[in-house]
Amino acid sequence: MDLFQTQLTLPAMSQGFREITREVAAIVQEAGFEQGLCHIFIHHTSASLLIQENADPDVQRDLQAFFARLVPEGDPLYIHTAEGPDDMPAHVRSALTATSLTVPLSAGRLGLGTWQGIYVWEHRTRARSRRLTVTLQGINGRS
Repeated sequence: MDLFQTQLTLPAMSQGFREITREVAAIVQEAGFEQGLCHIFIHHTSASLLIQENADPDVQRDLQAFFARLVPEGDPLYIHTAEGPDDMPAHVRSALTATSLTVPLSAGRLGLGTWQGIYVWEHRTRARSRRLTVTLQGINGRS
């Protein structure tokens, strides 16, 4: 079994979804892994990772609207507001989703379904850059 790890830094973006499937697929291709696992970890507590439909952008809009209703900004319930009214809601949204994902690798490609994409979901309204670690484990066709 071989292991490969790299960092991926994304430019600042405000609240919403950024598909990173192509960036992760490029890492897999560059590393030359044929079979195994691709693990993605985000180093933040106010953004998360998601595998979701990438064919219809209404899916992302509906998820954003649902979470805005489920975890509203400015709720007087929150005590932690050090960085503004979107601070604690961003932490709650991140806790309800995921900070890491694992995707199978097969035939040198990410083993995603037909309509699946990998997304960073930024929960803060103020734009921030984000850092991810991508770790590949498996059979490297180049070794």
